[in-house]
Amino acid sequence: MTNLLEREPNDPKRADVNPLLKMALELGPLAVFFFANSRYGIFTATSTFMVAITISLIASWVLTRKLAIMPMVTGVVVLVFGSLTLYLHDDIFIKMKPTIVNCLFGGILLGGLYFGRSLLGYVFDSVFKLTDEGWQKLTLRWGLFFFVLAAINEVVWRNFDTDFWVSFKVFGFMPITIAFTLLQMPLISKYTIEDEPEESAEES
Repeated sequence: MTNLLEREPNDPKRADVNPLLKMALELGPLAVFFFANSRYGIFTATSTFMVAITISLIASWVLTRKLAIMPMVTGVVVLVFGSLTLYLHDDIFIKMKPTIVNCLFGGILLGGLYFGRSLLGYVFDSVFKLTDEGWQKLTLRWGLFFFVLAAINEVVWRNFDTDFWVSFKVFGFMPITIAFTLLQMPLISKYTIEDEPEESAEES
């Protein structure tokens, strides 16, 4: 299997992924988690969440023949912390999962910048084609944003009940993330690499 870091961002050989399919596979387990918690409680919701995210990863592999890094890491953490939640019958572990995942992603992105790697470019270059400076700035912003999400999760689960935390996890984090993504569009537009009409020039 080709190592993800062996290809530079903007490599034309990288395969595109259907964004609607990707969204369905990533948001499906969250929807299952929310509805299971509303009817059966956090522990049943945790077990169904683990099953749903496993099915999502398997379906992603079958349909696309690859696993994206972020969903895969999230799935592993869900399985580990979900198992601790069920085994110890303590929901603190599943509540800490978003904190751990976001700190992990933030640390990886900022650590990559420290060593001269804009790792976000290896994940999203099938969607955006940016200059190196653009990837560096976008990676820095996302790295810091992940730590903000981790801090928000800590505030919510430590100060509100489980049902509120589950609802905020589904309906709070998503709007915050969408709003942050939209705020990055000016930066993305500024550093986008325009495709050169090579074929048209050759035909002329």
